[in-house]
Amino acid sequence: MIARHGLSRFRINTSSHCRPILSPQTRRVWPPRQQGFSSTRATREPAPVSGPERPPRGEDAPPSFLSKAVESAITTLASVLVLGVGFAASGYAYHKSYKHFQLKKIENAFGPGDPVLELAAFGKDIPSPPMPQHWVQREEQIKIDAIIDGSEKGHYYLIMGDKGCGKSSMLLEGMRKVDGEGCAMFETHSDLELFRIRLGKALDYEFHEDYIGGYFSERGPRDTTALLDIERAMNKLEKVALQHRRKKNKPLILIINQTQLIRDDEDGRDLLELLQQRAEQWAAANLVTMIFNTDDYWVLERFKQLATRMEIIPVTDLSKQQALSALQQYRYRYFKEIPDKTILEEVYDRVGGRLSFLNRVAKAGDMLAMCDSIMEIEKTWFLNQCWILGSEMDDDVMDQQKWASAAMVLAQALVDQEQEMDKTYDPETGHVLPSFPMHKAQETMTRADFIRNLDRLNLFTITSTAQVRASSVPMHRAFKEICAEEGFRQFLQDTLQRIADIESLGRTRELVAKDLVLGGQYEISRPPVSKNSISVTLEPKKEQKKEWSWRWW
Repeated sequence: MIARHGLSRFRINTSSHCRPILSPQTRRVWPPRQQGFSSTRATREPAPVSGPERPPRGEDAPPSFLSKAVESAITTLASVLVLGVGFAASGYAYHKSYKHFQLKKIENAFGPGDPVLELAAFGKDIPSPPMPQHWVQREEQIKIDAIIDGSEKGHYYLIMGDKGCGKSSMLLEGMRKVDGEGCAMFETHSDLELFRIRLGKALDYEFHEDYIGGYFSERGPRDTTALLDIERAMNKLEKVALQHRRKKNKPLILIINQTQLIRDDEDGRDLLELLQQRAEQWAAANLVTMIFNTDDYWVLERFKQLATRMEIIPVTDLSKQQALSALQQYRYRYFKEIPDKTILEEVYDRVGGRLSFLNRVAKAGDMLAMCDSIMEIEKTWFLNQCWILGSEMDDDVMDQQKWASAAMVLAQALVDQEQEMDKTYDPETGHVLPSFPMHKAQETMTRADFIRNLDRLNLFTITSTAQVRASSVPMHRAFKEICAEEGFRQFLQDTLQRIADIESLGRTRELVAKDLVLGGQYEISRPPVSKNSISVTLEPKKEQKKEWSWRWW
């Protein structure tokens, strides 16, 4: 009888001992089944009957070295690929977000409520918002307001005027009226690196100095010159200006103050050329209106070479009525008093309509004494720079004395020109200072290269129409006092004669003849063919024939 129990089969063995023996015989299953979970007590399974073992198949053989190497290489390559793709994606995302935030920062720099405006307003003594009143309303203020609020566009502007006549104050007043929206202003510097930093501060642009992507490259975007950094900042500003024009349909305003501080050398001329090219392009496209503020004439000469869309806004001293009104307002602001009109007119006669002088006079207790002090300061500055040394000067200082004597000659010519003028004072407009055209001033000085340096030192002024005059009314009064001193004109002539003598000695050549034969002579003649040369011929002394006599003893 055969009984089945699970996978086991039992047989009855009737051989020896007549005793049935149950011998289990298991079915070999490959691979062996795993025993499932059971809550009954675990029992030991009887060992299977030994029999011939099944040989392992091909897939059960251990892996070879080559397959292991290929598997490791594929795993490593996949890991590196995943890391590389992740790093590249994160780097690209950082780069794009960095550029986006840069443009956003520049756009915010032209937003309303710029703190630079308030700081500059306190520095220039202008009421800060929300005070709507300004102390002096000038005629040029209307045009400047129209430029800053964006109604005047299609040009860029050069504001010219003497130091202290109110150019920066008018610009800040125009910015205050629009709360600085769409405007940025910064001061120039002679060093290009400082100019770059100030431009970046005005635009809120870091020039990639905070860009961490440069740590993973051999050469970062900041490794360059200041001029290239300024060009990059202009490129960023152009992108922001395009977005601003699409939103509000008006240009941005970029004000560059004190442009005369840029050096008149190769680097400075390159910088001015870069700025002017951008100003021309942006004015044509109505993207950005650039305003250059300067005291010196050489900036106009530089811009004149390439200018097609430039407009010049000259700013002069106040007229008499405006100056009296401004002085009265200043005096009331500081001392809460209204001075007599005769004192106001006397102050104007001494210092003119220069706003910086009027402000200083209004702050003083004795206004007339302050007027004389201002004149003495201007006179001392002129004498320290241009005083002459007379006929006893040493030849080592001749170059400086050429410059000083030329300035004195021009000052004397202006004083003499005033005596020949029909009118030097107008009851309505005020002072009429004598002036020369620039080419006549150069002719008077007999030098063409000195007048621009005198303009830089604020001794003389070259106006936007190329007229040369004293830099201010106190300076012209100083000219008259110096020229009226006893013996000054003769002293100036002695200095000029000494300079001429030194130059004559420098042009004279001394010829020393050392090879003169005893009894010989030099013959100097001018050849008839050439009129600019002479001929020198050495003629030795002719030998005399000796007479011999014989004497017999």
